[in-house]
Amino acid sequence: MELDFLLSFLQERWFIIVGAIVVLFLVVRILKTVVKWVIVLAVLAGLFFYGASYKDQLLDIGTAVSTEAKNQAVKAFSNEMKEAQYKQNADGTFTVTTKSLKLDGNPSSNEVKVTFMNQTFTMKMDDAVNALIEQAKKNTKL
Repeated sequence: MELDFLLSFLQERWFIIVGAIVVLFLVVRILKTVVKWVIVLAVLAGLFFYGASYKDQLLDIGTAVSTEAKNQAVKAFSNEMKEAQYKQNADGTFTVTTKSLKLDGNPSSNEVKVTFMNQTFTMKMDDAVNALIEQAKKNTKL
């Protein structure tokens, strides 16, 4: 009985079944594309929010690395003061060199450019930098 019902339904309503199958294939195909784009957008949104939330931490890490490099340079100042050489440049600036670092500065400025381990950064003229400059002047006998 059920088989007869199913056969008569298929014979009378075959266009509905074909239409449903076509719609089903379209929905599956569209749904797959939409799902792909939803996943892509979700990953991009996740990366954006992940990056935004850690921006401050990344800046803090950069500051910590810069501070550590400056601390290592100051430590090198104190270890290499005896070997420091002072040079007065023609344009009024000066250069202090040791075996591992180089300072370039202007006597009227409160900052010097330090090159240490092939990295260049700017430092304020503090007591350690002034002491290195004075020791370099003595070593060069100016």
